[in-house]
Amino acid sequence: MMLSTQKTNMVFESQTEKDTYELGVETGKSAKPGDVYCLSGDLGTGKTVFTSGLAKGLGIETPICSPTFTILQTYEEGRLPLYHFDVYRIADPDEMFEIGFDEYAFGQGVCMIEWGEQISEILPDHTKYITIEKDLEKGFDYRKITIE
Repeated sequence: MMLSTQKTNMVFESQTEKDTYELGVETGKSAKPGDVYCLSGDLGTGKTVFTSGLAKGLGIETPICSPTFTILQTYEEGRLPLYHFDVYRIADPDEMFEIGFDEYAFGQGVCMIEWGEQISEILPDHTKYITIEKDLEKGFDYRKITIE
């Protein structure tokens, strides 16, 4: 995996699914209470793979599933709780307040929000943005992962 930096962005080049997972593990190991991550990328880019790695880095052994139809999955067994959101189906950001989003986003756990650009206007200022992009010219499993 290659690393380069641009201003405050960190850019990783993942050659394999394992690289993406391992970057998630390292992110989870360094996560602090109250961290919020907005994870963006097309379908099939590896958002759930990255999140699975993040969970492992937090000490969570339960398999991670994308909460596409439930909006939120919680995992409490790690050194910090993980609140895994998938807001793809959210029509209005205000819907997030009905499920107690503020308590999660400003709590003592770690929030991973897939498709977070759907609710960008309510994300905390301290949100870290992670974008995963494919580039088929560089290979089927290649991913460019930007963390800002």
